[in-house]
Amino acid sequence: MTSEITQDMDPDSAVYKTLLESTKAIPWKIDWKTMKFAYIGPQIENLLGWAPDSWASVEDWAARIHEEDRERVVNFCVAQSKAGVDHEADYRALTRDGNYVWIRDVVHVVRKENGEVDALVGFMFDISERKKTEEKLLSLQKELEALSFKDELTGIPNRRMFDSILEVEWTNATRSRLPLSLILFDIDHFKQYNDHYGHIQGDNCLRRMAQLLNRAATRPRDFLARIGGEEFVLVLPETDAEAAAKVARRCQDLLAEEGIPHEQSPVSPILTISLGIGTITPGRSDRPIDFIEEVDKRLYQAKEKGRNRIVGG
Repeated sequence: MTSEITQDMDPDSAVYKTLLESTKAIPWKIDWKTMKFAYIGPQIENLLGWAPDSWASVEDWAARIHEEDRERVVNFCVAQSKAGVDHEADYRALTRDGNYVWIRDVVHVVRKENGEVDALVGFMFDISERKKTEEKLLSLQKELEALSFKDELTGIPNRRMFDSILEVEWTNATRSRLPLSLILFDIDHFKQYNDHYGHIQGDNCLRRMAQLLNRAATRPRDFLARIGGEEFVLVLPETDAEAAAKVARRCQDLLAEEGIPHEQSPVSPILTISLGIGTITPGRSDRPIDFIEEVDKRLYQAKEKGRNRIVGG
């Protein structure tokens, strides 16, 4: 079965076969007419315990999906494949010893010249660790509702919740070796704003700021909290320095579009923010507190350099 797919895709390339069978992702191919597996990578046996030659048809694939996921996943994948649409699905795959592993199946539909579906090719990815992280985050979100981890004024999480989320994302970044970014925000000359407009308007300003920053955090795991009087923080998992800088600039742009008046500010006639950014792929010896302190120093530098600016990234 191995030689069949490599000959089909690249008849002269032994290198291609080696690449297919050395990646952590598990490649596979299904012939659409027969619904038989033309190929599945030998890595499948290490992950699930089922030998490659036991994957004869889509029925074997369906039978090895957790019964709680089976109908949803099979119906979705069949419908998308018939429509000729590339797709992906997450599900629990049963192992030979009766346990299960979370899989993400990424599927590409191969068409004939006349447009008919010819085959399905794709990769299975082990996403068990990611699912564990999501489960931890879900648990923390439930704690947020039950244990007053919410900032009463703005309705977003507070410093206590930030500490908990950062701990989870720090552990995840250490294990996955993917970057973690942090943005600290401070509203420029907020005391003068409060003194001039009054505390009611000051509170409204903080609420508007929370809503605005939430609009900049677009991914499910991006996390915003209010950690001080006029200080906010964004936790950006799996985000490098360049992407974090783009988020920071988006925050500034959104605030500029909002155009909140600040007549007493020596920086601008409208409300502005100073930002400190940091990015790290933490090692075992790194500590979250040191990372936070470094980003806080950059926020301080932004304010020292005249405010309404970004330092770091």
